[in-house]
Amino acid sequence: MKKINLSSHWPIAGCRDNIIFANNGNVLGGYEVSLPEIYSLSEKDFEDIHATWFQAIKSLPVATVIHKQDIYFKKEFTAEQLPNNTFLEKATRQHFEGREYMEHRCLLYFVLTKNKALNNAKYINPFRKVSRSIINKLDERVQEFMTAVNDSVSFLNNSRKLSLQPLDPKDISDLTHNYFNGFNSGYDTDVLLNKQHLHAGRHYFDVLAINSELCFGESVKTSNTNEKFTSDDFIFHQGFVDGLGLTLKENHILNQILYLDDKHKWRKLLDKKVEELSRSSGFGSQNKVVLAKIQEILTQINSDDNSRIIRGHFNIIYWSDQAKDLERIGSKIKAELKELDILPYYPRGEERKNYILNSYCCFSSNFSNEDLYVTDLKHALCLFINNTNYKSDSTGVIFNDREHNLPILKDVWDERKRRIKARNFTIFAPTGEGKSFLANNILRQYFESGVRLVIIDLGGSYTKFARLYPDKYTILHYEHGKNLGINPFYISSPRDVGPEHLEDLSMFLFELLASNLKVTKAQSVSIKKILRYYYISVKENHSLDSFYTFIEQNQTNLLKKLKIHPDYFNVLNFLHVLSEYVGDGLYSFLFAASGDQTYRIEDKQLIIFELDEVKDNKEILSVMLKLIKSAIQRSIWKNRQEKGIILFDEFAKQLKFENVLESVEFYYQAIRKQNGAIGIILQSINQLPDNATSASILENTQVIYSLNNEKGYQALVDRLHLSSHDHKQLKSIKNNLTGPRKYTEMFIKIGRQSNIFRLEVPPEVYAAYLTDGEENTQIMALYDQLGNMEEAIKTFIHLKNPKK
Repeated sequence: MKKINLSSHWPIAGCRDNIIFANNGNVLGGYEVSLPEIYSLSEKDFEDIHATWFQAIKSLPVATVIHKQDIYFKKEFTAEQLPNNTFLEKATRQHFEGREYMEHRCLLYFVLTKNKALNNAKYINPFRKVSRSIINKLDERVQEFMTAVNDSVSFLNNSRKLSLQPLDPKDISDLTHNYFNGFNSGYDTDVLLNKQHLHAGRHYFDVLAINSELCFGESVKTSNTNEKFTSDDFIFHQGFVDGLGLTLKENHILNQILYLDDKHKWRKLLDKKVEELSRSSGFGSQNKVVLAKIQEILTQINSDDNSRIIRGHFNIIYWSDQAKDLERIGSKIKAELKELDILPYYPRGEERKNYILNSYCCFSSNFSNEDLYVTDLKHALCLFINNTNYKSDSTGVIFNDREHNLPILKDVWDERKRRIKARNFTIFAPTGEGKSFLANNILRQYFESGVRLVIIDLGGSYTKFARLYPDKYTILHYEHGKNLGINPFYISSPRDVGPEHLEDLSMFLFELLASNLKVTKAQSVSIKKILRYYYISVKENHSLDSFYTFIEQNQTNLLKKLKIHPDYFNVLNFLHVLSEYVGDGLYSFLFAASGDQTYRIEDKQLIIFELDEVKDNKEILSVMLKLIKSAIQRSIWKNRQEKGIILFDEFAKQLKFENVLESVEFYYQAIRKQNGAIGIILQSINQLPDNATSASILENTQVIYSLNNEKGYQALVDRLHLSSHDHKQLKSIKNNLTGPRKYTEMFIKIGRQSNIFRLEVPPEVYAAYLTDGEENTQIMALYDQLGNMEEAIKTFIHLKNPKK
């Protein structure tokens, strides 16, 4: 038995930033690669990334070694990044703590080799030392090499899909220690080498490799079909070797090592090889196979001026704390490779040790011709893994990834506007698919992060969530014959009568007049002059009724006194239309407040206007929306530094009435001046009229949520100009509402970025978001009994699962 003691065989002579000086004379540039999220890429995206890698690598100097290393660890999720202050935050953190997932790191090394010819013997001691003088100064050859590497890295970083960051010396040291410590944590150990297996601490290692052209089948591609999500009417793509990545769900490393060779030298060698094999092809079928493959490579080299000949080595190192698991893991890997028509080589004894030790970055130039396949660079790059785990932003709303159901923070506010210029959002989903549940999830997290919420609700979907925060919310509920207590004319002192108040009030009156004509500047100036004169003349009890009476009493000389042409303000029309809202008019009760209750909402973080009782009354709903807009403008948006969201739930029911769409468009325009966002919830995008106003709203909506829709998504794709991959993502949505991990899936598009996310929540959060059904009734009965929503939810969960 042999062993490697790393303290006496440290393979690195020194580091300068991300430049590694290996003890064997090699010099490396080390980088960490940031890849796109798994499932986010289309067939064309995979082709584009393949082309990017090719362009970046093809011009590097002859004898450069490229080593791409994808490391996958089984880990347990630590919920440290999740908030932990409120009842629901604590429940969420506890629910996901300790969940198993795969951690992925993608590393890329550019190796300048001491042996320029790259003609190695079969076995090389990787720990042999050479002179350290190279560290003392970067000689001309190293400087030229790093200049070429920097050009390649810059090219990759300028692509929209890939990003490379230099490794730092500590990271390089940690990676080296972990590799030769067998990825054991908490203690140091030796690597033990024997004929049966490689063993380090608790872990047993094995390896499978692609080391010959004979390993490959008919062809390789940039991508192939993802059977899990593909259906009869669409194909969902994944990278060619993605089955060996995150979805393998085992501890493993993918090593892809490319030796960039001289094209002309290899053309001569291959011509000679063809000549030899042609003479001996009659002596066995194996010779014929090799001959055909070499002729294919030669044809490609000769026909493509951009071809770059390489020798390559690909291996998968895998490990477990049980030696008996290695056979099971190896079988999984072989099955994945068989799907790709690839037959791997299984090294034993000295060969296994050689492959594992030389898959460390500083030693990856040590492979001999017997360990390498010959092909074109484009062919070899098809074996690159080009995606990784879902990525959490530093702040945002918690959703779940599609691979492990882990909590993922997505910044759908985008303070610095890196992805989106307008943070307005829309939720699309048919009845029963969980629109309100999703809206509760988004708004609750915004609320707990300090954002002010205004919800215009026609269905009573947010009352339970609000009652978890008894001092921070108010619900203004319409009852027939009563007003909301909002008086747009109310002022607390004459100082309130400024330009902003007069502008808002004039807009309110024009909307109340419901004029279909565009308001001219002259008309706007006229009504502001009249309002100002009213406040000067009437000192108290300001209201619509009072204003109406003032105009009625002064109608004969009002316009003359204020020098207003009758064409600019039609007094008789004004008095006639507004007579419905004053005195004994049909809707006078809506404006019956002489004071103003708006102050009730000024210090509340969550304001809900429940209008379900008027959802079918065109006139009352229209006026209520105008009153709400007035209240929002006068109180909620006073502080423009304060983040705020206005949500229109059951928006389609509001759209049945004239001017509602225009009113909401006004919100979209006004919100630009505020630090805020608008959200609307629709069953289908077809519920939005296909006109200029709707187009303006959609143009200013850059965060899209869509839940499952059995009727399809074509209208959504057409109206929002979604890509073909967006459409495939939508079609791949599958919910799982049975078993221990229930979740719904949703499509989320933030600016140009899109993917499918899941929503899995703990029982406490599920109970808080329920909006109807028997369970909701039980929780509300417990709330009426206990007077505390948190206790009601805890009691409900205990009654449902008494053992927990």
